[in-house]
Amino acid sequence: MTSDRHFVIVGGGLAGAKVAEALRDNDFDGKVTLIGAEEHLPYERPPLSKEHLLGKKGLAEFTVDAAQWYRDHHVELLLGTTVMAIDAGAKTVTLPDDSTLTYDKLALATGSTPRTLPLPGADAANVYTLRTIDDSDTLIELFAQDRRLAIIGAGWIGLEVAAAARTKGVTVSVIESAEQPLLGALGPEMGAVFADLHRAHGVDLRLGASVEEIVTREGVATGVRLGDGTEVPADAVLVAVGAAPNTGLAEAAGLAVDNGVLVDASLVTSDPDIVAVGDIAAEEHPHYGRRIRVEHWANALNQPAVAAATLLGKPATYDRLPYFFTDQYDLGMEYTGYAAPGAYERVVIRGDLDAREFVAFWLDARNRVLAGMNVNVWDVTDRIKELITAGEPVDPDRLADPSTPL
Repeated sequence: MTSDRHFVIVGGGLAGAKVAEALRDNDFDGKVTLIGAEEHLPYERPPLSKEHLLGKKGLAEFTVDAAQWYRDHHVELLLGTTVMAIDAGAKTVTLPDDSTLTYDKLALATGSTPRTLPLPGADAANVYTLRTIDDSDTLIELFAQDRRLAIIGAGWIGLEVAAAARTKGVTVSVIESAEQPLLGALGPEMGAVFADLHRAHGVDLRLGASVEEIVTREGVATGVRLGDGTEVPADAVLVAVGAAPNTGLAEAAGLAVDNGVLVDASLVTSDPDIVAVGDIAAEEHPHYGRRIRVEHWANALNQPAVAAATLLGKPATYDRLPYFFTDQYDLGMEYTGYAAPGAYERVVIRGDLDAREFVAFWLDARNRVLAGMNVNVWDVTDRIKELITAGEPVDPDRLADPSTPL
């Protein structure tokens, strides 16, 4: 190291690791310290509800970098360490032993925490959430026992776990308060596709259902009682009702926070020496002209390059369109763009909806493409991006015609 500058990264997931990589890739020769709350080396999270849960990938296969990389690139790791406070004025972070680290620049990559439910029985021993590798391993052990699993919430995590559990022969019930799965993410049209998919694979899917209580016996959950008095029996319960961004540190440090840490298109916060990336970053997105926060892998993967450039004083803008993917049973899907609930006028289908081989497009009132989702149709993501970024009206009939090139 030849520079005396010290850059600190708070957050030991994919985003934090990628900030460290990007700093070294940009020839930053100062000190880099990465602080992570988990004991594990930084790893990617999508496999936790997909390949790892199915026994197809071990942790080493989705660990971002091996320990040797951090040694070779002189990145100090403080794992199993929770930052207690940030003093933006003094430019210090406080560690659990009350010691402090002084920084010149700071990157926040603190991720999110699964939401819980204020219900009787929610603290039972066999009520779970899914966020970490340890959580995923616990579910794998459950699957091996071929037991009954009740999942509260039909979002991405809930449905991916349901698919993995059914693949392993577990009896699965999914309870969702909305009228369709994924209603907030995809709307009712595509939510119905996932409802049909899971019912076809034997999931007991209960929509428009409220949960009154997690029924317990001697501190162990035995089922879920619904608002209509029905009891869904279970040997374990997974609460999958979304996640909350971990903004406590930022807010206590005086940074601007509103459903995320507020950042501009260069990912800098209200403090010019602090950037935020990943789940917590509520960015003023240059394409959409509004603030959006996306809790998906692609942001954690791609934002750090922009954040590192910003930390180093280089001009950079994060203008990638939101992107996420899922794999459930024999359905593989990629979603590109952003169609907020109530912001789109119609959904146009190109392909065979019944065979689950199609592309769906969300159009606004002017027939401009806001988002596209390809289901078991591949190599079209770049074309979808072009349609979105063009910002021009399209002919819905031609868009739906597979013989018309995208």
